[in-house]
Amino acid sequence: IGFVLQSLLVAFLGLVITTGIISFLLYYLYENDLFTSIIYAIPLAVISSAIVISSIQNLKGRKKEFLIYESAFSDILGIMIFYFFIENADETSAINIALNISGNTILTLIISIVVGYGLILILQNLKTQVKFFLLIAVLFIVYSLGKLMHLSPLIAIMFFGLVLNNRRLFFQGILNNYLKHDVFEDIVGELKVMTLEITFLVRTFFFFVFGMSLELKSILSLNALVISLMIIGGIYFVRIVLFQIFLKGDKSPQQYVTPRGLITILLFYQIPKKYINENFETGILLFIIIITSLIMTVSLIRDQNRRNIKTKFSGNSLKE
Repeated sequence: IGFVLQSLLVAFLGLVITTGIISFLLYYLYENDLFTSIIYAIPLAVISSAIVISSIQNLKGRKKEFLIYESAFSDILGIMIFYFFIENADETSAINIALNISGNTILTLIISIVVGYGLILILQNLKTQVKFFLLIAVLFIVYSLGKLMHLSPLIAIMFFGLVLNNRRLFFQGILNNYLKHDVFEDIVGELKVMTLEITFLVRTFFFFVFGMSLELKSILSLNALVISLMIIGGIYFVRIVLFQIFLKGDKSPQQYVTPRGLITILLFYQIPKKYINENFETGILLFIIIITSLIMTVSLIRDQNRRNIKTKFSGNSLKE
């Protein structure tokens, strides 16, 4: 629990502080109002869990586990905060905003528990051969209803995943009598395979959306490159400081694994028209996504080479 809370805290503080730095930077560079700058900054502050999780398969133990938790929390918190800002844009009272957010969060957690346990019980009792696409359809319904109610449906979906993979922890005592363990062994195995295939589809879809979002002339803009490097500098400064404070031991390559990706692009598409800044160059998105991904790739390759050398040296020592 402490480890999960630690990754949640790092994800939350990283998201909030990075958003603050980027929003002030955009505020002074583009002369936006501060609210518009924050709306533009949040997508740039979100770590892409789709890229992280698919890129760290060779990492082991706590390093891999921390990055999975942190990136997932960053995605969910980023989306929640983005929509909280948009939906409360017309609120003039800080108290009303705080009440809306706290009420939204509490109601979301209650619904998440009900949905998580409910889907588990339904899934294990389905007799039809078509289970998983039916499950996906139900998750889409949960997500859509959550959005209509101005809740955070991703938390409900994440909680279902947590219950599914840790069912012995969540179904204890009298609840254990309602769980068919033998049925779930096959179900979880098939779901993991399906998740891998869907992840591949999402990554492919990301590059399609990424291409649609770019204007070639902005790629040649020196101004966009300079602004991107300033934002990237802020991203890594915050990350390195947080890792020094909250993480012990070897921090490489984790502190360099903070790519931007699909969520950044999709949230940019969700910015309301009244907050659109025509002067903002889309090339900034390209540079930030590519450079953060390259830094992540180089750090992972260096870590892999270091471990290979260490393993080879250990092996030679044992032979001697």
